[in-house]
Amino acid sequence: MALGAAGAARAAGRVGEAGDRSRLPDAPASEQSPVQVPKMRFGNVEISRLIVGCNPFYGFSHFNNTLSQVMIDYYTAERVCDVLHQCARFGINTYNYVDLGRAGQDLDRFAAEGGRMHLIVQGIGSPAAFHKARKPLAMYHHGGRTDRAWTDGKISTVRDWCKQVRDLGCLVGVGSHKPEVLAHVEDQGWDVDFYAGCVYNISRTEGEWRKALGGELLEMPSEIYLQSDPPRMYAFMRQTSKPCFAYKIMAAGRINERAAEDAFKTAYASIKPADGVFVGMFPRVKDEVRENAERVCRILGKS
Repeated sequence: MALGAAGAARAAGRVGEAGDRSRLPDAPASEQSPVQVPKMRFGNVEISRLIVGCNPFYGFSHFNNTLSQVMIDYYTAERVCDVLHQCARFGINTYNYVDLGRAGQDLDRFAAEGGRMHLIVQGIGSPAAFHKARKPLAMYHHGGRTDRAWTDGKISTVRDWCKQVRDLGCLVGVGSHKPEVLAHVEDQGWDVDFYAGCVYNISRTEGEWRKALGGELLEMPSEIYLQSDPPRMYAFMRQTSKPCFAYKIMAAGRINERAAEDAFKTAYASIKPADGVFVGMFPRVKDEVRENAERVCRILGKS
């Protein structure tokens, strides 16, 4: 399924060309914590291997409506910016952004306060206007929307969207919850630079869930997290030469505190050194930013 050496070289060249347009300074040394998340090369920039996710900021709990509302109530614009600033102090210099609701206003406020983040954007519409306004480092086709196109037999529309992003001079990727979808993109030689993969396949159809669950169907079928899913997505990420970003490694909060360390260890042991992880932060009860930064440094052997 992997591209040949020539294809990989061309992809690497395109990554480098687009990355040059998005260099950002690191946080001032006086503001940095001694704990700094290790970096990886992505294009022509260095980004953190731990990337802050956006879901908790805007109430996408992937759990239930009550938790989603708790997140919405907690995350005022000030708190969103505070968490982004704290991430920057720990060397987390990249944000998995989605342009919904007041997210753009929060990002403007963060920038006005001196904050800087590389943006890896979940693309959910026409990319041209957003790219003109924000000049993101990278954009990828939103995973849930990719999977719906796949199920509906319209995956060609995703390829067309990727071509639009390529024409903008931006790093372009495809997101999915299904490793077979990303394998299809790889096998067909799409002109993309990277992949974003949810390690749990929560995009199965009702028929697929019944098959996976022996004829049964659980409540909230769009939020079922099978322990057998992550190895499948991680296997795809290892076999492709392109950079990959794993997300929902904590099963949207379903993995308990005692198992969190193992979930992070499994993620970083299962992906390539040039791959990263998206993780949402919700420090309402504890300092998740510090905890996650220290955990990643410990796992990757960096102080």
